[in-house]
Amino acid sequence: METKHTNKEVLVRGLKKMAVSLLCMFFGPILVYIAFSNQEKPLYIPLLIAGIIICLTAIIIAYKGLKTILDSMFNSN
Repeated sequence: METKHTNKEVLVRGLKKMAVSLLCMFFGPILVYIAFSNQEKPLYIPLLIAGIIICLTAIIIAYKGLKTILDSMFNSN
């Protein structure tokens, strides 16, 4: 019987993705807040669009990071 071990290289890759996702989770809402607090400025729409894109990117990267971490633990390659 073979024991399963965590693939450390894949785990580190997943943790790096989660760190990038955490940064995006902070910067996206900050940009959205700044955009909504300055609605009369000309950069309102570009800041709002950038903030929403960063928020969506955070969700996608977090999903991929969690999937990578779980793959490192449960896949037996």
